[in-house]
Amino acid sequence: MALSRHRIMVDCNQALCEMFGATRDQLIGQSFQVLYPSAAEYERTGARIEPILGRNGTYADDRVMKRLDGRFKGETFWCHVTGRALQRESPHESGIWSFEDLRLRRAVKADLTGREREVAALLMDGLTSKEIGKALGISHRTVEIHRARLIRKYEAHSTPDLVHRLVAG
Repeated sequence: MALSRHRIMVDCNQALCEMFGATRDQLIGQSFQVLYPSAAEYERTGARIEPILGRNGTYADDRVMKRLDGRFKGETFWCHVTGRALQRESPHESGIWSFEDLRLRRAVKADLTGREREVAALLMDGLTSKEIGKALGISHRTVEIHRARLIRKYEAHSTPDLVHRLVAG
C-alpha cells in the first residue's frame, strides 16, 4: 500500500517495497512515475483515472508496472491497482493505493508498447474497441490496429483467444 499527495508517494508499507524491489527511502518522496514502464504511460493513466476518481472516489484496474531495483530491476509485470481519492473534488491531491502482483497468474510474454499494454488491460476488462477508444481518447480504428498487433504478438486466432492468452499469462 502507498499513501500519495499529488501522485507522490508520502508513505508505503514493506510489501510494496518488496514487490517493486525497492527500499522505503527509494520510494518515499518519489512520483509513482518511477514504477511505470514509461513516462507517457504514467501521464496517460493519470489523465484517464482522474475523472473516474472524481466521480466515484475509487478506481481499480490491471496494468503493467516495472520493478525499480534489485535482481529484477526493470522487469515488467502485471499488477492490480486499486485507489481511493481522499477528496473527490481534487482526485490526485491525496489518495490511498494498493498494489497486487499478478505475476504468478499472468506473465508479460510479449514486448508490448505502452499503448498496447493499455489496450490489453482494457480488453481483459471486456471493453469493446469503441469503449476502449473513448477511455483512451483515441479512435476505435486505432484501437483495432493495436488489437491486431496484440493478436499477432501473442499468436492468437481471435480477440477472445487473445484475451484468454492475456489472462492465462
